Amino acid sequence: MTMALDRRSFLSVSALAGGGFCLGWGGAAAAAASDGQLNAWVKIGADNSITIFASNPEIGQGVRTSMPMLVAEELDVDWAQVQVAPTLANAKIYGRQVAGGSMATTLQYEPLRRVGAAARALLVEAAARQWGVPAASLTTGSAMVRHPATGRSASYGSLAAAAAALPAPDLASVPLKSPAQFRIIGQRTPGVDNRAIATGQPLFGIDAVVPGMKHAAYHKSGVAGAAVASADLAAVKAMAGVRDAFVVPPGPDHAGGIAIIADTTWAAQRARSAIKASWSAGAGSFQSSDAWARLKAEAVAKGPTKPIAATGDVAAALAGAARRVRAEYAYPFLAHVPLEPMNCTARVAGGKVELWAPTQNPEPGRKAVAKALGVAEDDVIIHMMRCGGGFGRRLMNDYMVEAAVIARAAGTPVKLTWSREDDIAHDWLRPGGWQRLEAGLDAQGRVTAWDNHFISYGKGDEFARAAEMTPDDFPGGFLPNYRLAASILPLEHNTGWLRAPENNAFGFVTQGFIDELAHAAGADPVQFRRDFLGPSRIIGDPAKRGHYHTGRMRGVLDKAAQMAGWGRKLPPRTGLGVAFHFSHLGYFANVIEAQVAIDGSVKVVKIWVAGDVGRQIVNPSAAEAQVQGSVLDALGACQHQAISFAEGAIEQRNFGDYPLLRMDEAPPVEVAFVITDFPVTGLGEPAYPAVAPALANAIFQATGVRLRQLPLDTSLLRA
Repeated sequence: MTMALDRRSFLSVSALAGGGFCLGWGGAAAAAASDGQLNAWVKIGADNSITIFASNPEIGQGVRTSMPMLVAEELDVDWAQVQVAPTLANAKIYGRQVAGGSMATTLQYEPLRRVGAAARALLVEAAARQWGVPAASLTTGSAMVRHPATGRSASYGSLAAAAAALPAPDLASVPLKSPAQFRIIGQRTPGVDNRAIATGQPLFGIDAVVPGMKHAAYHKSGVAGAAVASADLAAVKAMAGVRDAFVVPPGPDHAGGIAIIADTTWAAQRARSAIKASWSAGAGSFQSSDAWARLKAEAVAKGPTKPIAATGDVAAALAGAARRVRAEYAYPFLAHVPLEPMNCTARVAGGKVELWAPTQNPEPGRKAVAKALGVAEDDVIIHMMRCGGGFGRRLMNDYMVEAAVIARAAGTPVKLTWSREDDIAHDWLRPGGWQRLEAGLDAQGRVTAWDNHFISYGKGDEFARAAEMTPDDFPGGFLPNYRLAASILPLEHNTGWLRAPENNAFGFVTQGFIDELAHAAGADPVQFRRDFLGPSRIIGDPAKRGHYHTGRMRGVLDKAAQMAGWGRKLPPRTGLGVAFHFSHLGYFANVIEAQVAIDGSVKVVKIWVAGDVGRQIVNPSAAEAQVQGSVLDALGACQHQAISFAEGAIEQRNFGDYPLLRMDEAPPVEVAFVITDFPVTGLGEPAYPAVAPALANAIFQATGVRLRQLPLDTSLLRA
């Protein structure tokens, strides 16, 4: 559900007690204007207080600031006059409330501006009627309406009651500011939660406190499908601080396990570690990295079994190529590991369920909780707490269901907190995979054919979630002779979306292989990519979301190369690597400078990033932070992180064997935005995919060693 801008779009405006007004979508304002609750985007009090409500989950991407900035700009108030408050989760009122796919700005840039413009129009009309002057003769600014001809002025608050009596304007007809008139959009604006975060205020899910609540831990098998066979619960219940322990049967949206209820988080976790339990054999018992390696070798020998895309005659083009290049790339499963582990506080009473949840996607969580507890969806209330990171993990709401089920069984409100070990063992992983590539070059070094055997995971002939490739994935559509076909290895463990889903692995493969082709052709890597992209044009259907604008990609490629001083002389064992990728409607190119020591250790000196996300950057401070965070996230993953399986379960336990990037490893990241006249799109994901290949390509330039597997094995770089 999104905020549609068509003739059916409408606003609702209602009077507030005390003379203010509340403006929302459809019947939202009328539903709760009388008590001023969080059911609209704009509330103006008679005292001229301005509240703008943030309806999207905040996971560190800055939407709790940037989305209200859009409203405030068109409302024509000063940002210092605005208070921002989060809403409850309620798709019936707010439409799509999701932090995922970098879609918040994409979908809401214009609709939220129109909400602000409509509120301004009502206030202007109220003043025009009071003063008996044309609305067109009035101006606004700083929450005031002015009549320059007579010098009269009135605050928004003094006009709010009269404005509330007027019919809401048609959203499609309200005039919007031109970018030249912006005073808030495009300005560097601190996050509205910055001070609260810095002073330790309770904003995050893990901070939630409900009267009378207890703390819960949940012990589950690491093997998909395994259930509790036996457990010594008496010993656990006898531990200090423990109130109860009981078996929870599995459900469609949560795994079965053993719940511990305790007075403190520490007591619950200590008891969880002490549980002696045995488990039934789960459907995922067969899973191991060694077994998959054997199955992968069999798939290579057999060849692909699932066609995905085929154009031209790849076999003939390869046979006729002046040069053929072959390579195999591999990438592992990855866990999300946000610093705030999964948690949820739940209260179940009187047929109602109330949740305090750090979720990226509350509505599926509402449905799953309602189903698990047998209550109506409208009886599930979700407070969207700020998330301490998500990266896609919190799009899945299993922890919400667990908290609700445990709270009902315990008969008391509970805060369920996962340990880091739980977080890794039960993550919805980014799928791993392999890609075997072969390409043909003609005598001029141009690519004439591309063949890709894609080996991934799933069940039967169906890919697991986030494990698929499509005909539109780069370089689909770019070459006259192109073939993509797959083999699927069996998998039972849950998979999910990790920052820049699918692209976070495929960028490494395609941009690494393109670098190999440039080297085989004896061409400069930047110029080879420019030639590969070709003239400015659209690849794919312009009416579909995934179409590819080659001119925009060339623009960021050229910008990143210029920023880095591409072609300059470098010290020994130092290289510049370049890569680009299109992801989630964003065009990004990275250049990385890396030094490789004699012992093989790699120092990333600097990263230059150029991005094109359309005609406007809403909040440059948050935008740069998003890109820098995405790049550093990807840098840590490609150097350090891999999930492996043995005896059905994940082997990694904590940051000791699944490390994050350390501060002394983080290089400067310089960001530039190429502004183009295209719709505004999001930033959370598209800078990620080009990082790993740019680093691998820099290492190759520095050493002549091509690394084709993630995480990058620097032991191969020793001189």
